[in-house]
Amino acid sequence: MKKAIYPGSFDPLTNGHLDIIKRASDVFDKVYVCVADNPMKKYFFTTEERLNMAKESCKDIPNVEVIYTDGVVVNKAHELGCKVIVRGLRAVTDFEFEFQLAAANEFINDEIETMFLMASSGKGFISSSYVKDFYLNNVDISSLVPEPVLKYFKKR
Repeated sequence: MKKAIYPGSFDPLTNGHLDIIKRASDVFDKVYVCVADNPMKKYFFTTEERLNMAKESCKDIPNVEVIYTDGVVVNKAHELGCKVIVRGLRAVTDFEFEFQLAAANEFINDEIETMFLMASSGKGFISSSYVKDFYLNNVDISSLVPEPVLKYFKKR
């Protein structure tokens, strides 16, 4: 069974993230969407909210399971038997950070590969930061996030 992990803070999960998840689920038998906590980040949504948004948004993708870690993602991948970490790239500006992250993960465990999926056409500008900023400035975000995520925004 080919397994992969797709990690992120998903604060919130966007349609860009969901696009990567769906495409990865076509390539791998099992995809773990890993909601990760980074102690260096300040989050808009709680860990529980981010997990619930991801679970609700992915519920119709049968080979996807949403999990959580507050540890090193490459170690979680190894623990789950994943040979690949999936990362999304929106633009060349993402590449430098992602390249360094892939190198760091390879240093920790060189048996786990990083696979980059380019953002689909029209989704390359979507970021969690933009979505939050748009929402806080009364811009309609309904086309940028899955319906379950929109519900969590409306609760605020």
